[in-house]
This record gives sequence, C-alpha cells and structure tokens, in this order.
Amino acid sequence: MTVDEVNALPNAAFAALFGMIAEHSQWVAEEAATRRPFAGREAMVAAFQAAVAGAGRDAQLALLRQHPDLAGRAKLAEDSQREQAGAGLDSLTAEELERFTRLNDLYRARFGIPFILAVKGAGKAEILSAFEQRIAGGHEEEFATALAQVLRIIRFRIEDRVDG
Repeated sequence: MTVDEVNALPNAAFAALFGMIAEHSQWVAEEAATRRPFAGREAMVAAFQAAVAGAGRDAQLALLRQHPDLAGRAKLAEDSQREQAGAGLDSLTAEELERFTRLNDLYRARFGIPFILAVKGAGKAEILSAFEQRIAGGHEEEFATALAQVLRIIRFRIEDRVDG
C-alpha cells in the first residue's frame, strides 16, 4: 500500500486497517489519523509514535499492558504471532519455555507490565539476554525502555504494510 492510498482512506477504514499496529490499542491509530496527510512513510511512523509519546502516563501504561508475554500461551494478535515465530519463540524446547515463563513472571511481578522487546531480527539467545539484563533495571528506566520498544514495533509494523 502506498502512502497516497493510506492518506485517501476514510477514518474508519484507516482505523480498521491500522488499529492493531499498537497491540489492541486502536486509539493510537485514531490519533495518528488526525495527522494526515502523511508526506511519506516516515511521517506516518512519526505520527503513530507521536500519538504514543503524547499520551498521558495512564494511557501509555495501558498500552504496555496490552502486549503479550514473549513465548506466552495467550492467543496472540496476528502481528505478534508472526514476529514471535520469526524469532523462534513458537518452537521452544520445554527448558526454554520454562525459562521464558519464569522470566515473564518475574518481570511482570517486578514492573507490573509484560517484558516488551521488538523481536524482529532477534533470536532466542538475544531475547533471553535482553530479558536478563533489563529485569535488573529500575522502574522508570524500564517504563521508558518498554515504550521505546513499542515505538520500534510500531515502526516495523508500518514498514511491513506501507511502501516507502
């Protein structure tokens, strides 16, 4: 899809097509739509990212909490399923699954949000390493890191859908 086609979409069609870019948080797409027309794909990415960055902390926290656990058993949104499969998280050994489950539980208990990492291009070892490094971080630092990862995920998902 081209940026011109994106710009021509009615608001409802835009929201339907891009509402899952930010994991079950259609408000991000709705806010980004108000910034059309986009001059290019990079402007579209910036609009989505600005919607997240400009939201209040409560909305940002709700957005973070919408993300699934990595390698979790919950039903995943199509994008998350594809991204996690690409990182090999759909074919873990029993030992790897136990490790991911333990880290997910520890992280969520410590920070009150799921561990969020843009896994596109990453492998299991890289993801586990990031998990173990970040679990020792501070609350504010980790909130900011999780939001930064959401912004990367948004970028990747738009790049997958819209021609540059």
